[in-house]
Amino acid sequence: MKILKHLGPVAAFALFPAATALATPPTGLDAVIAQMDAASKTFKSAQADFTKDIFEKIVSDHTIQKGSLYVERKGADTYMGLNITGAGATTVEYTPGTVRQYQPGLKCFNTYSSLNKSSVESFLTLGFGGSGTELKKNWTITDQGSETLSDGKSQVKVEKLDLVGKDQSVRNNFTHVTLWIDPVRGISLKQVFYTPSGDTQTATYTNIRMGGTIDKKPYAIGGGACHK
Repeated sequence: MKILKHLGPVAAFALFPAATALATPPTGLDAVIAQMDAASKTFKSAQADFTKDIFEKIVSDHTIQKGSLYVERKGADTYMGLNITGAGATTVEYTPGTVRQYQPGLKCFNTYSSLNKSSVESFLTLGFGGSGTELKKNWTITDQGSETLSDGKSQVKVEKLDLVGKDQSVRNNFTHVTLWIDPVRGISLKQVFYTPSGDTQTATYTNIRMGGTIDKKPYAIGGGACHK
C-alpha cells in the first residue's frame, strides 16, 4: 500500500509470571515488553523531528527527507500527523480508519478510507506509544541487545528489536523492521524498514517531546480533493 512508505512513519497491562513467593522480575525481551506496556498505559502524545534516508537499491541512490510528526491517543483511538519538507514534500493526516495525503505540487489531497485500522496503527505505534503486548501480537520479535543513541539532547539506553510481521500483507511491503526503542518512554529513536526489493527507509528521531500541547497547523491538509 503506497501510503505505508510515509508511515514508516500506531495499551495493555504488563504480563508477569503467575504471582508466587519465588517470582522474579522479567528479564531480556520480557522486561522490555513490560516496560513498553507500562509506558503505553500513560501515553497521551509524542512529537518529534525526523530525518529519513530512503535508499533505492536498483539505482543505488539515497533520498534524504526531513520533517516532523506527532502521535496522539484519545481513548482507544490513535491520531497522527506527519509533515515532510524538501524532497518528497507531503503532509499526511491519520484519523481512525482514514488517511489523507496532501500533495503540494498538485495542491490537492488524496483520501484512503476503509483501511484496516489495526494494521495501519500497528505501523503508527511502532515506538510511539504502542504497548509491548500489542507489538508481540503483530510481530515476531528478536531482541538484538542494548545500545546507546542520542535523542538530540542526551544519550539514551535503547533496545534494538528486529520485527517480522505476522501478517502476510505486512511482509509483502516490508520483510522486516528494526527498531531502536527507549522502552522507558515507549518511543523509537531510530527505525529501519527493509523492503522485498532490497530498498531501505531509515528514520532517526530527535527533539522528542512527550505530552504537552500540539500545534497542528503544520499538519493541516489544504487544497481540495484530487479526485472528486
